[in-house]
Amino acid sequence: MDKNTKIAFLGLGSMGAPMARRVQAAGYPLTVWNRSPARAAAFAEAGAVVTVADSPADAVREADVVITMLADPAAVRDVVGEFAPSIKPGTILIDASTVGPAVVRELAELLPDGVTLIDAPVMGSVDRAASGELLLMVGGDADPVLPLLELFGTVNRTGAVGTGAALKLVLINAVVNGVALVGEAMALADALGLPEAQVKAALATSPLAGLAGRAFAEGSYFPVRLAAKDVALATAAADLPIARAVHARLTAYPAVTNEDLAQIIKPFRSSTPSTRTAPSPT
Repeated sequence: MDKNTKIAFLGLGSMGAPMARRVQAAGYPLTVWNRSPARAAAFAEAGAVVTVADSPADAVREADVVITMLADPAAVRDVVGEFAPSIKPGTILIDASTVGPAVVRELAELLPDGVTLIDAPVMGSVDRAASGELLLMVGGDADPVLPLLELFGTVNRTGAVGTGAALKLVLINAVVNGVALVGEAMALADALGLPEAQVKAALATSPLAGLAGRAFAEGSYFPVRLAAKDVALATAAADLPIARAVHARLTAYPAVTNEDLAQIIKPFRSSTPSTRTAPSPT
């Protein structure tokens, strides 16, 4: 790639906006589109030298590389379906959304001949998106766009198209279920009358240290509603009783649906009243 490669970035949400800013900062000609026009306008007003497109079709018409970072399968299907007739042969589409391998296969069917599809979902929150420290699971022939992908973080080449989406589901399902497990561990500690600081310190030095770190993270933003969407994708792909139970809990508390995943621990704990007190030291 050279710095004349034209990039279109579609989806300027909490993850898409900082990723697009990294593309702009690297000096590529950048066109952006967002379903809510105000977000795209705010992106441009914040100092990014970009073209704001009125539609997905306008965004991709002259692009050499298109990046989509959208919320869910329905959004990806709608947006790709809208721009597919306008995308030119030779263009590379990088879908960074978390949609699962079945949807990636659907996207391949929507695209015209001569367009290359790469799935590149990411692990990490908004802070890592801004600093370029995401982990990308990349399926497909990514060699021509590696310099672009490496702007976002560490590239893990997973194999054929769809394997990146599959590995992302495995990893995010483990993380979300793990955060729920930490939440229940804290609820149990409350019921047993253990001090919060003591339990957090013990978790931080236990085999659950990484999950505990995410469960108590500050400055991250992965909304509970998107966590629930990702778990639902996993349960649609395999028989996962634990994940189904976690999904039921994630969708049971509307008050935290737009808050970071870590906030799910609060209703987990508040729904488990203390039944015991910790034994006195002997």
